[in-house]
Amino acid sequence: MSPGCQAPGRCSSSHAPTRFDVGDRRVGRRSGHGTTVYLPGMTMIRGTVADGFEPVRAAFEANFQHHGELGAGVAVYVDGELVVDLVGGLANAEEGTPYAHDTLQLVFSTTKGAAAMCAHLLAQRGELDLEAPVTDVWPEYGAAGKDATTVAMLLDHQAGVPVVDDPPTLEEVLRVEPIVEALAAQAPLWEPGSGHGYHALTYGWLVGEVVRRVDGRSLGRFFAEEIAEPLGIDFWIGLPDEEQQRVAPLVATRPSAADFDPLSLDPEVLPLLQDMAAAFLDPRSTTNRALMLDGRFLLGAGQMAWNRPDVRASEIPAANGVTTARSLAKLYAACIGEVDGVRLLDEGTLATATTERSSGPDRVLIVPTRFGLGFMLPSTFSPLMGGRSFGHPGAGGSLGFGDPEHGVGFGYVMTKMSAGLSNDPRTRGLIDALRRCL
Repeated sequence: MSPGCQAPGRCSSSHAPTRFDVGDRRVGRRSGHGTTVYLPGMTMIRGTVADGFEPVRAAFEANFQHHGELGAGVAVYVDGELVVDLVGGLANAEEGTPYAHDTLQLVFSTTKGAAAMCAHLLAQRGELDLEAPVTDVWPEYGAAGKDATTVAMLLDHQAGVPVVDDPPTLEEVLRVEPIVEALAAQAPLWEPGSGHGYHALTYGWLVGEVVRRVDGRSLGRFFAEEIAEPLGIDFWIGLPDEEQQRVAPLVATRPSAADFDPLSLDPEVLPLLQDMAAAFLDPRSTTNRALMLDGRFLLGAGQMAWNRPDVRASEIPAANGVTTARSLAKLYAACIGEVDGVRLLDEGTLATATTERSSGPDRVLIVPTRFGLGFMLPSTFSPLMGGRSFGHPGAGGSLGFGDPEHGVGFGYVMTKMSAGLSNDPRTRGLIDALRRCL
């Protein structure tokens, strides 16, 4: 039990919110609406935590103190109730803009979970057979030996097309149709279904084209109208022009010792991480080609393509979702139960989505990974919270997941990009703290 827990089990049945505003002033006050605490020399933390969940707030503060956090948000739902909703730091250090609850953040591969939900919602409605060949809905995809590829293989990273030979230019990629046509013509690197390898970018266009062929709407529009709007969440795959000014730019930083904790990893995985790092730096490797689309997203001169409005406006369902921590947590909470009268996936669909389909050494990432249908499952590479957790991390640190065993929907977003693809020490500390509260 954590401090403040009254009995074994969940920390508090009432989850009464406590409001926090921790800043650089030395004055403190208490009101009927909660507690406002000011501690000198600390980053401003704003938001609420329910009684018994104070350790999560402490872990969030520790990220600023010990891991160089710049601007971030974390939110947690438990049994459909928002129990943690915190933001802190700056959205834009150059302008001095505080990170607010409505600040938007690009979350890289955390987007993949949202894309998977679109496919599962169509399957739940009987409109898409996940075990059927892709060619049933996308005939052109059968070229170059891919005719036996099933929709499930696109979702569990067994399709064998993590790269595209001579991909279109970035400007063409942002139009979507050219990259979809290139994928349809692409020969697989391995026989589909014979193994798995992380489709870092191609996953989204593959799943997105299946959704479009079945429903008629692009995946981004389907997600907006069938998932985001009913839930009332701020989450876009293809950001509208009028929302661009709310986005906090991502900040690339040099790798540091604070980004890694070797003691948290299986000793057998450590040499593989070194191999992955070496592959990532080799532009000829499948790892680098898959993560960078053969350099199409590299701009040079210290520029980051993912901070460009036109990149955020395109639909890249594997990597350019834009959201908030609160919205991300609510999205996953609605996959495991009802939230504000809405549940996305029924029990049968959730079981199908989260049953292991791929595991072992990853042909792209090199380290062992585990996947259900579109969701990462707990592994050394991505521990999440417990054995039944499912979700997806994003490059640099973002993370969204659900945990049916504990009734948890979790969301974390940030501006500072760490060097890893998963198992970030910032989220690990938050999850450890949350676990103590349940």
